[in-house]
Amino acid sequence: MKFPPLVSGVLLALTFSLGTSYSQSAQKTNTPASLSTPTPTPTPTASPSPTPDLEHPVSSVPGETKAQHDARMAWWREAKFGMFIHWGVYSVPAGYYQGKPVKGIGEWIMNKGKIPMEEYQKFAQQFTGDKFDAASIVATAKNAGMKYIVITSKHHDGFAMFDSKVNKWTIVQATPFKRDPLKELAEECRKQGIRLGFYYSQAQDWNNGGAAAGGKWDKNQEHNMDDYIDKTAIPQISEILSNYGPDTPAVVWWDTPQDMNPARAARINAVVQKLRPGLIQNNRLGGKFKGDTETPEQHIPSQGYPGRDWETCMTLNDTWGFKKDDNHWKSLSTILYNLCDIASKGGNYLLNVGPDSHGEIPAESVQRLAEVGQWMKVNSEAIYGTTATPFGEEFGKSVQVVDGYGKKRPTSSGDVWRATKKPGHIYLIIFKWPENGVFHVPTVQEHLTSATLLADPSIKLSVTQDESGTTVGNLPTKAPDPIASVIDLQY
Repeated sequence: MKFPPLVSGVLLALTFSLGTSYSQSAQKTNTPASLSTPTPTPTPTASPSPTPDLEHPVSSVPGETKAQHDARMAWWREAKFGMFIHWGVYSVPAGYYQGKPVKGIGEWIMNKGKIPMEEYQKFAQQFTGDKFDAASIVATAKNAGMKYIVITSKHHDGFAMFDSKVNKWTIVQATPFKRDPLKELAEECRKQGIRLGFYYSQAQDWNNGGAAAGGKWDKNQEHNMDDYIDKTAIPQISEILSNYGPDTPAVVWWDTPQDMNPARAARINAVVQKLRPGLIQNNRLGGKFKGDTETPEQHIPSQGYPGRDWETCMTLNDTWGFKKDDNHWKSLSTILYNLCDIASKGGNYLLNVGPDSHGEIPAESVQRLAEVGQWMKVNSEAIYGTTATPFGEEFGKSVQVVDGYGKKRPTSSGDVWRATKKPGHIYLIIFKWPENGVFHVPTVQEHLTSATLLADPSIKLSVTQDESGTTVGNLPTKAPDPIASVIDLQY
């Protein structure tokens, strides 16, 4: 993910409880000597997408109309809630190098600890994955109410979490696991009705000659960037787009476009359009490539991104990749607040888990997601398939807060309620339940016919509309849910 260190936020919506050296011959093929690679097939080039107009929105597909774009993004907009998985060799050191803790997020340990390639690659021998269970992971996501999963196929350490034939720095060839977890997840996602997307670090690659944020620290990392793009990144991207079935990946998630330029981005996008035309891509490819989705990380924008699809990704503790000392877990109330806040602004919530080197998701993460699932069983219709609030006043004034990386970001100050909408329904999500049995919101254009509680539709509520706004009455004294209760206004 983005650059560490990680610092806790200060608002509820932003609380972040968030082996071998290169030989000269290997450098010509962009892989360490012990991880030799076959010669890849040349790939085509492509021109950047034209400047969009009102009927041609910002998109990863050149010339796409608004109707085409809406149809392509429909499942993603319906889903609203997904699981991010950061799993890799970095889970072996788990935040420690040479017996000392390394500051920053777990998956960046090679960079922040300046670990030489030869030493880092030895960690793969301890990456057993002996408790990895694709069915259990997918079920954990599904039971939480998540509709899709995005997993790291390759993070910045360059380690392929799939059966890549490009080099030997892979989970199949360099670890005792010797299996392709992406294949197992793809099969299980189909069985359980969950979509699967792949994260791929297209630019940074600290073991195969790609870029390195902050500069390289091992002479064996020095390499031509274009050679890396053409001989490692593009062949591996071709593999993940081709080897997991026509429905997988459903999304490709780029990250940290260090040293990318328009020509490099165009070469990569050309492969996507050739192999998987219409695949949803985020905005992190680089080279001025806008993609399909904005990706605020560890924070929720004060107004979302009106007119643009977007997805906030967040950690459950303070790190993405497993770090054994990080027990700063988000509370259930924080997670639910974030989910509702994001949905009310028209966005998606991609919530991360970081399995350990055995392949197990930490028990705290599993427990918290199960608790989210209990809330979703009652209230999910206020999340799935909804659009942003018809109001806006509930956000309050925009205020500056510190996000998970120590940066100041604008966010909403209002924390009493949120709203979402779908045809025939306006959902009021209330965090601070009124003591007087009445809740008042601004005027809506729609003629409201009834109001019910999602938690107990048998309770008869009243709803009135006048020039001063909309009032819901006869509310029970006690909130139906201790964190977030939902009133369904029907029209």
